[in-house]
Amino acid sequence: MPISLIVEILLSLLLLATLGYCALLERRLSALRSGQDGLKETIGELNGAIANAGSSMRLLKAAAAGASETLDERLVRARSLADELSLLMVSGERIADRIDRGTPKAAPVLPAVLAARLESRTPQALRNVR
Repeated sequence: MPISLIVEILLSLLLLATLGYCALLERRLSALRSGQDGLKETIGELNGAIANAGSSMRLLKAAAAGASETLDERLVRARSLADELSLLMVSGERIADRIDRGTPKAAPVLPAVLAARLESRTPQALRNVR
């Protein structure tokens, strides 16, 4: 067998191996491309979810701020009512003491700050009870 025939057969075998490897490489590249398309879709979906989460966070922050303001208002009102109730209790205890003793006495004078608070917060009907 001539040497040129052996070289040609060897080159043909190498060419077949290269052809097989190219086919395998082409399948892998097409799988990678399809994976890229899926990755693009996933990234788009994640981007949309992040945008929705951001708008939800802004709405939640606004709702929390509104609730905080409402709570602050209610807390201020509750404190003022507690102060008023405390003043009314002191006044009621003095009246109860006078009734228990049976002697009408002049009531001790409230401190000016407490008296001013009581005057500004009590209804007109309760202002005459002292």
